[in-house]
Amino acid sequence: MLVVLTTTPTAEEAERLARKIVEAKLAACVQVLPPMKSFYFWENKVRNDSENLLLIKTLDEKFIELKEFIQTNHSYDVPEIIALEAKDVAESYLKWLTDFVK
Repeated sequence: MLVVLTTTPTAEEAERLARKIVEAKLAACVQVLPPMKSFYFWENKVRNDSENLLLIKTLDEKFIELKEFIQTNHSYDVPEIIALEAKDVAESYLKWLTDFVK
C-alpha cells in the first residue's frame, strides 16, 4: 500500500481531484487536509503560499496511472507527487482498499 501526497492551491481543486481519483478507482480514499502554509523554492526565489494537502491511499500497482492522472489534471506545472510506502497496515483496511481499486 502507498500513501501519495500532493498539494493544491485551493480547497476546490483539492476536492475536485480527490473525487476524480476515487471515481477512477485510482485510490480507495483521499483525505483533503485544511489549508496550510507551504514554503518552497520556485523560479529563483523562496515563496510561501496557502495549500491543501491530499493524502491518497492506493496500491503500488496503481501509482504510475495515479501519477499520470495527477500530472494531467493538476493546475501546477510541477505538482508535488510523493509516494510513501505503508509498512504496516491493518489487514481489514488493506483488504477494503484492495477490493475497491482492483
